[in-house]
Amino acid sequence: MASTTFDYKVRDRDGKLIRGQLEGESQALVARRLREMGFVPVDISRGSGLALNREIHIPGLTDRVKLKEVAMASRQLATMVSSGLTLVRSLSVLVDQIESKPLRAAVTEVRSEVERGSSLSSALARHPKIFGPLYVSMIQAGEVSGQLDEVLTKLATSTEKQVALRAKVRSAMSYPLIMVLVVIAVVVTMMIVVVPTFKRLYSQFHGKLPLPTQLVIQISNLFASVWVLAVVGGVVVAVLGTRRWIATDRGRRVWDTLKLRPPVFGPLSHKVALERFASTLASLLIAGVGIIEALELAAENAGNRLIADAARFAQAGVREGRSLGSALSECKVIPTMFTQMVETGEESGTVGEMLDKVATFYGNEIESTVSSLTSVLEPLIIVFMGSVIGTIVVSLYLPMFKYITLVNNAK
Repeated sequence: MASTTFDYKVRDRDGKLIRGQLEGESQALVARRLREMGFVPVDISRGSGLALNREIHIPGLTDRVKLKEVAMASRQLATMVSSGLTLVRSLSVLVDQIESKPLRAAVTEVRSEVERGSSLSSALARHPKIFGPLYVSMIQAGEVSGQLDEVLTKLATSTEKQVALRAKVRSAMSYPLIMVLVVIAVVVTMMIVVVPTFKRLYSQFHGKLPLPTQLVIQISNLFASVWVLAVVGGVVVAVLGTRRWIATDRGRRVWDTLKLRPPVFGPLSHKVALERFASTLASLLIAGVGIIEALELAAENAGNRLIADAARFAQAGVREGRSLGSALSECKVIPTMFTQMVETGEESGTVGEMLDKVATFYGNEIESTVSSLTSVLEPLIIVFMGSVIGTIVVSLYLPMFKYITLVNNAK
């Protein structure tokens, strides 16, 4: 039986009237679903069916929850729990404060699960696209230790740092790409619009054009031919094929290896992966998660297969009774400073705190690298843009300069 969209009015446990839409096979099934979510149905009616009144839902786009929104919700929940509010009451207040519709819906269901007796971690685990294994494990550790508010605060802080770091790295990586795309757009426009005008003008001279001008005109002719469509199609196919290849295990491993090799962006990618690994492992250990489970989760969240392999190698070593520092020291992808800090933490019993310092160190290194990279790349890209466009312009005007010289000599 096909699902139908129903408009509903319900009251929550505080008596607040809530309106919304829910898909179901019948009114009875929708009503039962709403009661399971902890609501009291007031009115359920079949949706109007008008496309304009319906909310557009695009899987993977409209239901996406940003990491920043999860961080904000975590901090708000931590504040309310630490102030003495019950978990159910805190979740109820949080639902009213969340602006993201998919996140609000998820937290609403989490509150219903908690009201029925489930733990917060098990309720969050029902929404893996929003709350990943790392998040759920830390919440579970907070519940066991009785420090849920502290764990939530730590989650919010680490998530906010991750968001800020991603934004800075994305800015550094995307700036050169955007500028190159601008150059390509300008060059394509000149080849399609400007160069043909000069070509028609020079065809009246019936003379031999300078070599640079001939090259520019030939390139312009290529843009006007069907070959350009073949080239564009080839590039699109290559990009899509590369993305599918990277999605495979072997492709991802090769890609992650290549990311660490470029002169400037390689070390930056390496530091980003190390910061993420250290930060994740530190958060888990400080929250009270066991070292074996923490290494597994840190490997899954490292963002680089080489770092993940090192984490799993260290996990195997710890299982055999070795120290974490000595196991990591055998991994070439892990710097000596990293392993020495871990060994110091093992000697003093503060591995989590030492890893947190390592993450802070790499975070500062990344910020410094990104700032330097931006300041260096900006003038270089401007020079590159000017050189490309200037070369085309000079090539187009060379015949005019030659013609003017001939006219002056004739006088």
